[in-house]
Amino acid sequence: MFETILNEISSFPPVWIYVTLFLFAFVENVFPPSPSDFVVVVGGSLIATGSINFIPTLILTTLGTVIGFMVLFYLGSTVDKRVIHSGKYRFIPIDAINKVEIWFKKYGYGIILANRFMPGTRAVISFFAGLSHLEVKKTIILATISAFAWNALILYLGYIFGDNVELVDHYLTTYTNIVIGITVVIALFFITRFYLRRKKSKV
Repeated sequence: MFETILNEISSFPPVWIYVTLFLFAFVENVFPPSPSDFVVVVGGSLIATGSINFIPTLILTTLGTVIGFMVLFYLGSTVDKRVIHSGKYRFIPIDAINKVEIWFKKYGYGIILANRFMPGTRAVISFFAGLSHLEVKKTIILATISAFAWNALILYLGYIFGDNVELVDHYLTTYTNIVIGITVVIALFFITRFYLRRKKSKV
């Protein structure tokens, strides 16, 4: 898989390599299954070969990441809370949504700062940040710092490991699975606690 992607992208003119990396960085926020982290690592490998340069690659991948983050942030901010709180959609646990909003208003900026290091939850974080109506300017600054740090790290790893980028991908996949596993356990804990409390209140 790595050799195919590397050969395909490296055959592009430099400007199209930059465009490809930008688009993958953008799409990953809107469509999480996109393998953007892996493609950015490939970008690091291409930097090592001299096909592209580090600074423009870092800037463009960071820009793509932040724009993608803000698209979902905007979508979250446009959700009509009156519809959610009306009880019209019974599958939406209103109390749980309220708690998430309160939690985001309290810790949201810290979560945004760490969001790029929390794969599997990035789209959810950006959406709920918008739903909680966090300050746009502060959100952009923190999302940019997070994206810059993460992209710099994985570009550097791609640069250092060169042709052995599959090893980096292996560790990134393992890291992602651990983060997702922890997130699922925490989510199940809070969902279970919510429904148990709800059940007790009805008794």
